[in-house]
Amino acid sequence: MADLPDGDPTRGKKIFIQKCGQCHVAEKGKGHKQGPNLYNLVGRKTGSAEGFDYTDANKSKGITWSRETLNIYLENPKKYIPGTKMIFAGIKKKQERADVIAYLESSKD
Repeated sequence: MADLPDGDPTRGKKIFIQKCGQCHVAEKGKGHKQGPNLYNLVGRKTGSAEGFDYTDANKSKGITWSRETLNIYLENPKKYIPGTKMIFAGIKKKQERADVIAYLESSKD
C-alpha cells in the first residue's frame, strides 16, 4: 500500500494495548472482551469471529480484513462501517495505524 508506511509490530503492540486493549485482545485462546478477539484477524471476513455478537452492519459489510481495509477502518471506524457498535474514534496518525496493522498481521497461526 503506497500511502501507508511500513509498520513495526513491537510498537504496534504497545499502541494496541494502549488504544485498543480495553475492548480487544489479539492472543490465541483468549476470549472476547467488549469487542472480539482480533487474533488471526487479517484474512478474516468482517463479523465472523465465532462466539461474538456482531451488529448487522459488521456482518453485512462483506469485506476481508487486509492491510488496506484495516487502514481505512482504523482511521475512522464509524465512517467505514456505519452502524458498528464500536465507539472508538479511530487512529489519526498514519504511522500508528501502520504499526497496529503490523502487530495484527503478526498475531496469527
